[in-house]
Amino acid sequence: MGKKIAMLGSGFIGRFYADSLHGQRSQDQIVSIYSRKKESAQKFAGDYGVSHWTCSMEEAIQNKQADVVVVSLPNNLHEAAVLECCRAGKAVLCTKPLGRNGAEAKRMLEAVEKAGIFHGYLEDLCYTPKFLKAIRSVRGGSLGKILWAKSRETHPGPHSNWFWDKEQAGGGAILDLGCHCIELARNFIGKDIRPKEVMCWAATQVKPIEAEDHAIGLVQYESGAIGQFEVSWTFRGGMDLRDEVMGSEGTIWINNFLRTGFEMFTTGKGAEYVSEKTESNTGWLFPVGDEINDLGYNHMFTDMFRSMEQNKEPAETFYDGYVVNSIMDSAYRSAQSRKWEPVNLEDWRGKTGVSPEMKLPDYDDQFYLIKEETTHDLRHKVILKDKKTGKIVERDL
Repeated sequence: MGKKIAMLGSGFIGRFYADSLHGQRSQDQIVSIYSRKKESAQKFAGDYGVSHWTCSMEEAIQNKQADVVVVSLPNNLHEAAVLECCRAGKAVLCTKPLGRNGAEAKRMLEAVEKAGIFHGYLEDLCYTPKFLKAIRSVRGGSLGKILWAKSRETHPGPHSNWFWDKEQAGGGAILDLGCHCIELARNFIGKDIRPKEVMCWAATQVKPIEAEDHAIGLVQYESGAIGQFEVSWTFRGGMDLRDEVMGSEGTIWINNFLRTGFEMFTTGKGAEYVSEKTESNTGWLFPVGDEINDLGYNHMFTDMFRSMEQNKEPAETFYDGYVVNSIMDSAYRSAQSRKWEPVNLEDWRGKTGVSPEMKLPDYDDQFYLIKEETTHDLRHKVILKDKKTGKIVERDL
């Protein structure tokens, strides 16, 4: 049975969500749209065949037809929307980031759990087809122990004015894009592995704003793994989404956007939309085959609704949003202190006491194996470390 949805927010992300909701399962329907602007609500309703529109958030959430609420509002409105869903007893799915900081996210997490309502964290990049296949390989052991997970999201900046207002958004590129990158790395490293501390550089390099428009950070986990994020609102050339995962037994590279094997040249005559955040519609372009699908929206909502129907947790919950917000809090502190800053998680539900130690690879009773290789002159050799003396030796085979 399809879901009846009250959509809060008629802007850019709300429309991406609507395209997915009305497309993937062909049984889910938006029955109410809330927007702060009457004209936007009416246009959204007309474009998507929504029977009810309103400029009252409470009215949309309380709509008797709706059994689930999707929050696609500016960051400063997430908590109010979630609390209203709790009062109404309605399932709620909230866009990223969950809150503007860890404290705000924690209040939302506690509220939905106290109300006993279904809650999902709409982290679409954890549902891209390439990610889903990669995470199956990682969890199946193909890469061995995960040592490093790096995620990069850069583009010329977000679409709506509120993103550029630090008070409404809560931050800049870290809060907008870092939430994606951090959660991708958490999945690869293991969401049950505790993040310990963060080192981050952040600056406002180009945009005339108060928040950061560029940042690079490292997140150290108890297992010894490192999560790395690179985020920018100053990148020119479109949107760049790339992930890298390195383990003791293998490596995965993922390119989700910008250079995906689809390239096109045009003079611009008759050219229209190419893909999200593409800066030009002339010259060599890099379209995306199925944007809604390739960015994970279809698979995200399918997981949310199937989980709801099966009475189980989805892959991404408000708890995940809380952990991500807490890591970003540490990133902001580190950018100010220029030191490693601890991740403060008052509510940790994963493993404890995880050791970063790794079992050293044996070569034989006397040696550990450092490396085995064939050189350019076709010699096959090994580099070994003596277990007792620590001496490193090289042997031809």
